[in-house]
Parts: sequence; structure tokens; C-alpha cells
Amino acid sequence: MTRVHIFCEGLTEDVFVREVLRPHFGLGVWLNPIIVRTGPHGRGGVSSYGKIKRQVVKKCKEDPNSWVTTFLDFYGLPGDFPSLATAGSSFDRAVVAEHAFQNDIAQANFIANLVIHEFEGLLFSEPEAFGRWFEQPEVVVSRLTTVRAHFSSPEHINDGAQTAPSKRILAICPDYDKPLHGSLVALEIGLDAIRRECPKFDGWIKRLEGISR
Repeated sequence: MTRVHIFCEGLTEDVFVREVLRPHFGLGVWLNPIIVRTGPHGRGGVSSYGKIKRQVVKKCKEDPNSWVTTFLDFYGLPGDFPSLATAGSSFDRAVVAEHAFQNDIAQANFIANLVIHEFEGLLFSEPEAFGRWFEQPEVVVSRLTTVRAHFSSPEHINDGAQTAPSKRILAICPDYDKPLHGSLVALEIGLDAIRRECPKFDGWIKRLEGISR
């Protein structure tokens, strides 16, 4: 059995790995979500690059026959993250940062992955899925669909303080709660639709599929 340890940003990503990714990979691959630690008793979020690097490198070395990867948002990464200040579009900057992350960890069993621009971006793969969980579903779906139509893919919805995917969702659905609704909407959408709409995310899944063969 192939073991894949996935360092997750928080509880929503943890649930996504367990409920959406695990069924896809089946019994031949054991996906182990690990919520990143921010301190001796804290978990969730990436407060500094040094902390996530130590956790990733430690796991790579203590289980060298496994694979280690990440499921972290590009939006909101700490300022000490490698190559974060690179010039260019936010999408291009995220790709550069991910490559720098891969090179800095420098472990043969590590696969760097940053979600562009954050988990909520994946939910724009199918705005209709929000209709079941919020009041005035027709209005919610219409407004989210309008946002989606302005970008070539959900992964291009940018990372500004007021324009990141989560901020756009909150502006339309003030009651949106990531740990609750993020998981429910993702399950409603399903992995196939997310992969179809989000090429970079799909590339990560294909990479994991490749190591499991």
C-alpha cells in the first residue's frame, strides 16, 4: 500500500481529504491528512514558513518509504515563504512559490502543492452547489456564477484582501462558515467537477495517481 501524508491548512481540508479524496484513491493508497501545527497546542493555518518546513522535513525523514505533500492555500502565506515576493500575476507568483517550496524542502519523497488561491476557489467549480445551503438560493447561485464567469478558471480568482475567493463568497453568503459549508459544498460538487474546472489542482491529483500505480 502506498502511504501519502498530506499536510492540510485546517479542518476543512482535512475533511476534504477524508471524504472526497480517499474514496477516489481506494484501498491501494492510504491518504493521511495532518493539520499543520502552529505551536505546542495549536493546529491549523500557516503562521510561519519555518514551522511548516520543520514538520514536512521531519515527516519525510521519519517515513522515507511514504510520500509527503501539502494542501495549503497560496492566499495568506506568511511573508517568509520562499519566493513569495516574485513579480508577476498572483497565479504566476503562486507557481513560482510552489517550485521554490519544492526545492527548499529538498526531499525525494516530497511533492509541494499550493492551492491557487485558496480552498474556496475550488468551490467556484460549480456555483450551483451553494443553492442547497443558503437562503435565496437563486440569488446566491446567480451572483456566484457571475463571479466565476469573469475568470478563465476558479484558480484565477485572485488573492486580494477583498477579492480572494473566500471574501467573494462571504460578500454573497454572509453566513458562510468554512469548516461547515466548505466541506458540504465540496462534497456536493464532487471531485470530477473540481478536476475538470481547476487544471492545477487536477495536476496534483494526477501526480498522486501516478505514484500510486
